[in-house]
Amino acid sequence: MSAALIWCPFETEEEAARIASQLLDEGLVGCANLVPGVRSLYVWQGRRGEAVECGALFKTEASLLERAIARLAAIHPYETPAIAGWRADATAPSTAAWLGELV
Repeated sequence: MSAALIWCPFETEEEAARIASQLLDEGLVGCANLVPGVRSLYVWQGRRGEAVECGALFKTEASLLERAIARLAAIHPYETPAIAGWRADATAPSTAAWLGELV
């Protein structure tokens, strides 16, 4: 068993919490850390932009990473959400065991 992480911004903390609850209920993630007040500077469709968003860091079991990302993309309120996921190179054994309970 090993861990994976997913980072994704949301327009509001309420949206992030709603989506996190859904992913938790569906057994695709074991935890979501919500980080309100994330200042995002970006280029979108050739134009510079800036927004204050709520970032979410989701923790899951590595074998669920692709499914969790696909589901997050399907239910995210943004038309084109920025979702990045990766497998953790190192995980504490207790964390890996906890996230392993998802599968």
